Amino acid sequence: MSALLRRMRKKPADRVVTLVGKPGCHLCDDARTVVKEVCEETGASWEEKDIDQDEELHREYWEQIPVVLIDNEQHTFWRVDPARLRSALLS
Repeated sequence: MSALLRRMRKKPADRVVTLVGKPGCHLCDDARTVVKEVCEETGASWEEKDIDQDEELHREYWEQIPVVLIDNEQHTFWRVDPARLRSALLS
């Protein structure tokens, strides 16, 4: 890997994972558990946004919740694979 790419790569502690979901969603509950565990393990920070409280998120992601974003870019939806999330945060 070139020195330039190494400098551009973010450390997990500099990454932000956003879980977009809604209350009462069992898939969102499952996703929350995975996101929390992987972020604690890697040192990434995470936040949760309620799709019912944000019109733009609702319009964009309603049929996909839960949705996981990494640094505001969509990573996955519906089911969160812990190994895939961990790999994305560490790469």
